[in-house]
Amino acid sequence: MSIGKLLIVAGIIMVMVLIGIIWTFIGKLPGDFSFKKGNVTLHFPIMTSIIVSIILSLVFFILGKFR
Repeated sequence: MSIGKLLIVAGIIMVMVLIGIIWTFIGKLPGDFSFKKGNVTLHFPIMTSIIVSIILSLVFFILGKFR
């Protein structure tokens, strides 16, 4: 495996870890619904999805201004 491919894989892993760490902090917002019945739990992160969508829209808007 070349050093370039190794760096790409390491970068992807680091981004995934960072996303996981951030998601644990914003994954329990008011507006996120959780239903538990017996041993089954369903989680609907509606508010978290809205906030992530707004942040990504702003990031892509700002990046689009530089093109």
